[in-house]
Amino acid sequence: MSRRTALGFGAKVLLAISLAGCDAQNWYGTDVSGSMPDLDFTLTRASDGQIVKQTDFRGKIVALFFGYTFCPDVCPMTLANLTALTQSLGENAGRLSILFVTVDPERDTLEQLVRYVVNFTERATALRGTDDQLIKLTRRLRVTYKIADHVPGDANYEVSHGKSIYVFDAEGEARLIWPSFETADADIAAATRDIERLIADA
Repeated sequence: MSRRTALGFGAKVLLAISLAGCDAQNWYGTDVSGSMPDLDFTLTRASDGQIVKQTDFRGKIVALFFGYTFCPDVCPMTLANLTALTQSLGENAGRLSILFVTVDPERDTLEQLVRYVVNFTERATALRGTDDQLIKLTRRLRVTYKIADHVPGDANYEVSHGKSIYVFDAEGEARLIWPSFETADADIAAATRDIERLIADA
């Protein structure tokens, strides 16, 4: 092998290593590190009625999303996929906290929220807030939702809401957004790798 050939071969090897390193940085979700605010909230935990804050979940990877129990499709599919993710994590499942925040507190009582989430997984925590608490959190994360006009007491009304899942690391820093995790095509294995990487970094 000539010197020129050897140098060319070496350059190709270095390029391959460099590209492999770039691939290793890829995430399934959208990397929002440094571009979104840390996790910060005060809400009521449905299972026991206790007031909880982001510090109560410190040390865990947090997957947070917004929805409501009367949701016909997005919320149940999202919870089903998150349940599959916890199963895929195996012994690391306890390192992940799934937080389901209702945007429909009028219908979603604490009891209703508990009944809803346990149908999917006991690893999910349902949270409910006052109007002010909910507005503060959704504005902080730039989450949109809208409750259709209705007569008070009328349970038949529509709610629209964002479908993204917000993933925070063990220190409460925003790291990823999974913008579409509510379909049968959601890549559970890839999402699992995201969580495993964050666990390894903790």
